[in-house]
Amino acid sequence: MSALVTGDAVVLGLRPARLPSRALALVIDLAVVWAAYILVSLVMLFATASLDAAAQAATTVALFVLVLVGGPIAVETLSHGRSLGKLACGLRVVRDDGGPIRFRHALVRGAMGVIEILLTFGVVACIASLVSERGRRIGDVFAGTLVVRERVSSGWAAAVPPPPPWLVGRFAGLDLSRVPDGLWLAVRQYLMRMRQLDPQVSWTMAVRLAEDMAACTGTPLPDGVPPAAYLAGVVGERQARDARRAFGPGQAGGGTVAAVAPPWFVGLGPGPVGSGAGPRPTPVPPAVFPSAGLPDWGGAAESTGSGGPGVEAANNAESRVRSTGFAPPA
Repeated sequence: MSALVTGDAVVLGLRPARLPSRALALVIDLAVVWAAYILVSLVMLFATASLDAAAQAATTVALFVLVLVGGPIAVETLSHGRSLGKLACGLRVVRDDGGPIRFRHALVRGAMGVIEILLTFGVVACIASLVSERGRRIGDVFAGTLVVRERVSSGWAAAVPPPPPWLVGRFAGLDLSRVPDGLWLAVRQYLMRMRQLDPQVSWTMAVRLAEDMAACTGTPLPDGVPPAAYLAGVVGERQARDARRAFGPGQAGGGTVAAVAPPWFVGLGPGPVGSGAGPRPTPVPPAVFPSAGLPDWGGAAESTGSGGPGVEAANNAESRVRSTGFAPPA
């Protein structure tokens, strides 16, 4: 699933950083770290001048571990994968599924970096990066991470669409721990590129990914929810959980997500959970909303036809959604 290929021969995946840009970022990081190590060593040399040789040797080892090993780990953890060198080169360390790294990922990368970079002068890391298809060194393989390019052309830049407002918080009880990283990556990349795909191919992929997601979570697909909207809702729930873990429960509210939901999701499916609202009308297919790029979700074409008052009313509804961000009442 990490290299999912559509019927249009489009590969959905992240854009990994290659050896030259990673090497430049590493040189900048090493220059900063070694400068800090030398400065701290000089300060400690004068501070421990009265100690015996054994104490000075212990201090030297502690400085090596704290500055040269612990320093990069702390920086990558606090900056979510953006060290000074990677920030200058437009790179970032992410998980295999494209999400932000945590302390355990940075710890494994840093521990392996001692062998790959410091003890072998980067030879092992260069060889591993050249051999790897996605330019990963051994630390990335063990940590389950990937260095990607953040500054890309507009053709590559895309964002995962937020879930529909009526799906925000609906999947709060799902068990997402058994979903593999490869499936997360495939879902994220599908949502970012679904409007560029052929409608029938997009629908087929959404159904396939939604079935895989339901099998991993152990919860069947909810009735009346289009598969693409279901995938967006599940991804939004995971992003909300990551935000709560990183910034606290008060920083991950769902109001902002609901306010910026894309127009092709607004008004599709049932009302908000707990609101008591009944099912909403069946969504209008791409024949009426050509810019949506989504397949026919059924129902509307039969009731309105391909022209006439039904289509005119749907187009007026679309214009109101795009201008206000809210769907008109049923």
